Amino acid sequence: MENLKENKMGVLPIPKVMLSMGLPMIVSMMVQAFYNIVDSYFVSRISDTAEISDMGDKAVNALTLSYPVQLLIIAIGVGTGVGINSILSRSLGAGNRERASKIAGNAVFLGACTYVVFLIFGIFGTEIFLRTQTKESEIISLGTDYLKICSVFSFGAVGSMIYEKLLQGTGRTLHSTIAQLSGAIINIILDPILIFGYFGFPEMRVKGAAYATVIGQVVTLCVSMLFHYKFNKEIDGSIKFMKPEKSVISAIYRVGVPAILMQALMSIMTYGINIIFGMVSAFAVTAYGVYYKIQQFVFFSAFGMNNAIIPIVSFNYGMKSRQRVMEAIKWGIIYTLILMLIGGLGLQIFAAPLSKVFALSEESCQLFIKAIRIVTFGYLFAGFNIACQGILQALGSGVKSLIISFIRLIAAVFPLAYLFTFFANAEDLIWLSIPAAEVIGTIVAVIFLKKSKETI
Repeated sequence: MENLKENKMGVLPIPKVMLSMGLPMIVSMMVQAFYNIVDSYFVSRISDTAEISDMGDKAVNALTLSYPVQLLIIAIGVGTGVGINSILSRSLGAGNRERASKIAGNAVFLGACTYVVFLIFGIFGTEIFLRTQTKESEIISLGTDYLKICSVFSFGAVGSMIYEKLLQGTGRTLHSTIAQLSGAIINIILDPILIFGYFGFPEMRVKGAAYATVIGQVVTLCVSMLFHYKFNKEIDGSIKFMKPEKSVISAIYRVGVPAILMQALMSIMTYGINIIFGMVSAFAVTAYGVYYKIQQFVFFSAFGMNNAIIPIVSFNYGMKSRQRVMEAIKWGIIYTLILMLIGGLGLQIFAAPLSKVFALSEESCQLFIKAIRIVTFGYLFAGFNIACQGILQALGSGVKSLIISFIRLIAAVFPLAYLFTFFANAEDLIWLSIPAAEVIGTIVAVIFLKKSKETI
């Protein structure tokens, strides 16, 4: 067994270990964001039919309206994983191998329970959900086709996130990245084949995009499981540790529930903004959907660094090394801000070319460009907020992390966005609500972080 005291999270210089763990996680998260971008790219190129004109715009719109549920799947999977990651790393830092094994086993059990919930939703709830956002029957039909498949076969998405967190919690971020890349490559290959019916396959259109996505997720799950059971020697993978244990599940969710709620707020924000933008125009909904998926490419890189911050801070917190905890906090914030600065500048420079990547109407393209021009001004504030949320989670202050998320994603953005719908230039002003909310969130984050540092 690896000497837990020699784990790289506890001995390597903080800047070095954060980069060595963070870079694979960044790639992994960006790959995850790429799933939805690829789907939107190909469905935007689906040709019109006799029944449906502007098929590309409507297909992208359908995926946009489906996206809150996909975000919710990610929220529960990632949020549970954050709880797993935090207490698993802390247990390993304290040298408690048996408890770490129980945490891993119960994590698998919780993943199975999560899947059952979305399976039931996929069978009974997809059309009802879509009807709450639009009354256009064509978009509802397309969205139902896509969302039902993604929900019914969501075991790949949920399971892969659980096993990736188990790999990340032991410092094996490269293995989790390889698993993500494997699934992404499969998804990219299958998307055009299943959507347009190449190589003898039937032309499945929007359904093809869904099947390509879930197959890619299943591949990621299989590879993650292989790596976990083969390489995670610090953890006993015996089936006896999969027996539900109240104390372990409670410990996971003390950190995980706030993280789940925090991630779920992204789903609620997307759902609410879809409705608010729908009050302005259908083009605004489509533009927001494409922008949101593009910007996630940047934000998920920050979340990737966040996923490195959590185990590193947790591990050294478990070792009671205040100096290393403080250093991890400093470098976590610095690296996250650098990522957001690069991403924001990149989007500003390439806004116009990016708008042409998707086969959208001119109206949707122009709104997409406006979104990038305005929203990216809040990216540094967003980066600081994301880093602080991870730090607070690692220190066991999940509720404070949740409060920051609630302010920046719900409490500030919704009232502002709704207020702007009453102005003549609503299509321009409404985007200002997002960076304004990030500024408000940063003020609260600074206060919480200062107080948490005093208790380390």
